[in-house]
Amino acid sequence: MKLNLRSVFFMLLLVLMATACKFFFGPDLAWSGFSPVIAMALFSGFILRGKDSSFLIPLVALFVSDLFIHILYVNDLFAYAGFYGGQWKNYLVLLSATLIGWLFKGRSTGSLVAGGIAAPAMYFLVSNFMVWTANTETVYAKSFSGLMTCYEAGLPFYRNSILAMLVFLPLVMVSYNYITREKLQLKLA
Repeated sequence: MKLNLRSVFFMLLLVLMATACKFFFGPDLAWSGFSPVIAMALFSGFILRGKDSSFLIPLVALFVSDLFIHILYVNDLFAYAGFYGGQWKNYLVLLSATLIGWLFKGRSTGSLVAGGIAAPAMYFLVSNFMVWTANTETVYAKSFSGLMTCYEAGLPFYRNSILAMLVFLPLVMVSYNYITREKLQLKLA
């Protein structure tokens, strides 16, 4: 993706989507995990040739949306902080979706579907493993049973991330094609 006015507009759209989802869905636990950021990271791996730059789209979109949420939080206009301790781990786990995008490249419907399933599954498995190993207020037994309890507790978030992938990956793809190529298409090439 060349850096021009169209690509900047596309990036702004991604930031707006991420921020809007955090603002409207984040405070409601039933909708937690319904976010476009995994789809954005997967899309970046699918579409961008430069491996370094493929990390930038999801990181910039996530960081700027977190910044907006944090500004609202500091001004008592939002329920939780945009930035918190250990957040960098979530940023790293998110980038696993970009790696999955590199692997599948999204050249066929099958690879789009496989990537769309693999990215939220990887995020779910790794992030819940990190929760299980962490010493936070929610402490799970450090046993296989405790790990399974942690994964079970994360299933609603996983469901929402799958739903978000179904909504946002096609939306990101169509938006990209329309904004950068002036074509209303649901494909990458």
